[in-house]
Amino acid sequence: MIATDSIKILIIDDHEVVRRGVKQILEENFLYVEVGEANTGAKGIAAVRKESWDLVIVDISLPDQSGLELLGVLRSTAPQLPLMILSLHSEEQYAVRAFRAGAMAYLTKNTAPEELARAVKQVLSGKKYVPASIGARLAGNLSMSPSGPELHTLSKRELEVLALLAQGQSIKHIAQSLTLSIKTVSTYRARLLDKLQLTTTAELIRYALDHHLVD
Repeated sequence: MIATDSIKILIIDDHEVVRRGVKQILEENFLYVEVGEANTGAKGIAAVRKESWDLVIVDISLPDQSGLELLGVLRSTAPQLPLMILSLHSEEQYAVRAFRAGAMAYLTKNTAPEELARAVKQVLSGKKYVPASIGARLAGNLSMSPSGPELHTLSKRELEVLALLAQGQSIKHIAQSLTLSIKTVSTYRARLLDKLQLTTTAELIRYALDHHLVD
C-alpha cells in the first residue's frame, strides 16, 4: 500500500546508483515524497541545518567521515530527527553501535525494496526497525556492555594512520605521507572508528595517546 502523507527524506550516500535506487523505492511507496541527496557527511549536515526533514538515511562508510560519527552530529543538530543506517556491512556489531548512536533502523544494501519501504514506514511512525536476520543476536548484544577496543585487531596500515592522526596530521597530509588517496585514508579512519568503537577523531587521538602509539 502506498503511503499518502507528504514526507521529506534525505539520503546521505557517496554512491549515486545507491541514492537513485533508494529514491526510486521511496517514490514507488510514498505518494507525496520529496527526496534530497548528499554525497558526503558535510553536505548532509548542511542540508539538515538548512531545512527540515522527516527522515535521514545514512551510509555507514562515507568519504569524509564515518556514518556512525555522522549520526552523533545529526543527533546534536536535530535531536528529534529520525535516522536510519543503510550499509554494506551486515555484522551485528555495526548494528549495535548504530542503534547506540541513535539510529532507528539498520539495513544492509542487499535488503529487498519491500523491506526498505516497510522499515521507512515503521521509523516514520516512531518505532525502531530491526531486520529479522540480525534481530536475535542484536538483542543480546544490546543488553550487554560493549567489549573493550582491541588494539591487536588493527592492521599495520590502520596503526600507521592512527599514529599520524594522533600526531595532528590532516587526512590530506596523511594521504601524501603514505602515498594514498584522500578517500582511502578516510576509509581507514572510518575502519578505526568502527573497530575501536569510537565516534570522533578526538577519541581516536586519545586512544592512541592512552596506548602509547605516539610519543
